[in-house]
Amino acid sequence: MGNETNTMVGYHAVPVIVDAYLKGYRGFDVNLAYEAIKQSAMQKTDGIEYIQELKYIPADKINESVGKALEYAIDDYCIAQMAKALNKTADYTYFSKRSKLYRLYFDPSVQFMRGKLANGNWRSPFDPFSSKHREDDYVEGNAWQYTWLVPQDVEGLINLFGGDKAFINKLDSLFTLPLDLGTNGSPDISGLIGNYAQGNEPNHHITYLYTYAGKPWKTADLIRKIDKDFYSSKPDGLCGNEDVGQMSAWYVFTAMGFYPVNPANGAYVFGTPLINGATISLAGNKKFSIKVVGNSAENKYIQKIMLNGKPYTKSYILHKAITAGGNMQIYMGNKPSASWGIKPEDRPVSTK
Repeated sequence: MGNETNTMVGYHAVPVIVDAYLKGYRGFDVNLAYEAIKQSAMQKTDGIEYIQELKYIPADKINESVGKALEYAIDDYCIAQMAKALNKTADYTYFSKRSKLYRLYFDPSVQFMRGKLANGNWRSPFDPFSSKHREDDYVEGNAWQYTWLVPQDVEGLINLFGGDKAFINKLDSLFTLPLDLGTNGSPDISGLIGNYAQGNEPNHHITYLYTYAGKPWKTADLIRKIDKDFYSSKPDGLCGNEDVGQMSAWYVFTAMGFYPVNPANGAYVFGTPLINGATISLAGNKKFSIKVVGNSAENKYIQKIMLNGKPYTKSYILHKAITAGGNMQIYMGNKPSASWGIKPEDRPVSTK
């Protein structure tokens, strides 16, 4: 946990550093930190050399090409945001382009992210259910699970599918079609709802994607099911590998009613609170209090939110709104709200 072991893919110290900087933390050498995150993205290894040229990673040249590329795009988005904040315009433009390279792996004919060979052809045969542990185009997962790994640009992903309706239909299928990994599937693919795997981190943002398409009640349904089926206080109370705390981090955020889908845009997307109240202690003796009204197993849908005494219609809340201190009341009901979080202007926005 204290150093890079190169066991997994991406350069994910980047979002941690960028998120801290954008949230106002300055107890470190900012210029040196930026130099470090940029250096991570300019290595000549593991397919990053193709990304540097704004090209796709050939599946017949680099193992786990799709999984790696999608992870790199997330980190590159974060670098772009720090570059923008530091007025490094050329870097911002370059890394923003890299953050969009996920689109090169989307095959519209099948609506999946899939491996592309050096000659430009898609790898065939293609089975979106299949997974070979650390030996295919993904990383401990299959095409059904990895196609959604674009938390930095959910709107762009929705557009690839052709809009909200097609996106939601495909997302519904993820949670309903039975899993069939074939032989040599990863043991980390666990905590299953259809092909969704709560037991492995690349899936953790997926339930919240419905909210981006104006269906927050679908997010609520799934979160309550995950809470009921996959978390308990027993010794085996986690459904997957804890991996330095992510299984628990997902739960702590989700229990409060929101989750940071995008790693560096300072926003948290609402789901459904699992607790009746919480108090977040902040710097300067400030506090942010959350009170959930009418919460129960049946009353799992957010009806309305009051933020510091005023109606709050958006299905996300900004970090700065929480750290300013204050209070939030979340009112629950047993039927999906016909208005809260539905309008396009009230939905989460990846980048403003």
